[in-house]
Amino acid sequence: MSRWNNTNNVPDVILMGLTDAEEIQLVLFMLFVLIYLITVLGNVGMVLLICLDSQLHTLMYFFLTQLSFLDLSYSTVITPKTLANLLTSTKNISFMGCFAQMYFFVLLGAAECFLLSSMAHDRYVAICRPLHYPVIMSPRFCRALLFGSYLIGFMDSSVNLLCMSRLHFCDSNVIHHFFCDTSPVLALSCTDIYDTEIMIFIFAGCTLMVSLITISLSYVSILSTILKINSTSGKQKAFSTCASHLLGVTIFYGTMIFTYLKPNESYSLGKDQVASVFYTIVIPMQNPLIYSLRNKEVKNALTRVIQKREGSRQLK
Repeated sequence: MSRWNNTNNVPDVILMGLTDAEEIQLVLFMLFVLIYLITVLGNVGMVLLICLDSQLHTLMYFFLTQLSFLDLSYSTVITPKTLANLLTSTKNISFMGCFAQMYFFVLLGAAECFLLSSMAHDRYVAICRPLHYPVIMSPRFCRALLFGSYLIGFMDSSVNLLCMSRLHFCDSNVIHHFFCDTSPVLALSCTDIYDTEIMIFIFAGCTLMVSLITISLSYVSILSTILKINSTSGKQKAFSTCASHLLGVTIFYGTMIFTYLKPNESYSLGKDQVASVFYTIVIPMQNPLIYSLRNKEVKNALTRVIQKREGSRQLK
């Protein structure tokens, strides 16, 4: 049995995708194109709206801008290649391209985990310690949180790539997935992957659980503070400021934990692919919708921007 790794002359990797049925592939292609267009327009629109409206130049919307950038980026890492594979009979991706896709997906996904925890901490300080908010959530501290999110993502993806590059891969170059995720690529190895799996699981588990614990503790404190508010309107106003973020976090972490933090014995190709479609393609579309449709400030900002542009046209 011949062996190959990233240092040798290796064959292309074949991504089997979601289905072999041409009719279903066409339906999925049209659906994913629609979702991707909404993702691009929604996230780019959110960034532009925040830049154009001065009233949204706050720390919460600074983080939301970065979330839109991350969603758009990691959706773009996966979706265009998936769309191309749905239309063509050749579903090849180069070995280096496969590792690059996996590297950037892990980097952006891990960075989003800690960005979401930073957003939760921002809401905690705003609701539980409002008088100290300008001091605690200083622009310098927020930039440090953002840098830390990307640094952790870089560390996770680098460890993942380093561990995978030490493996040897056998004659089979078929990945039973629609993108180069860690588990399907590991399945191609003909060497012992136990130590690699443990190392990747530790880093992935720490990333997910540390960020999730941070978010959970923040929202427990927020809920405790909200319940102490006497007026009903005050409770509604406080909860509305974090409801959108809580909904986005629940969907994101629910699918990620279902996919990655479980034993190999419970692996199911069909169920895992559905979950993967959800967090790689659907969630990046949902986030701008969640943060816009459920946020009065964003709606009001959109109205102001439209009125401002109409007013400028009338002056011309």
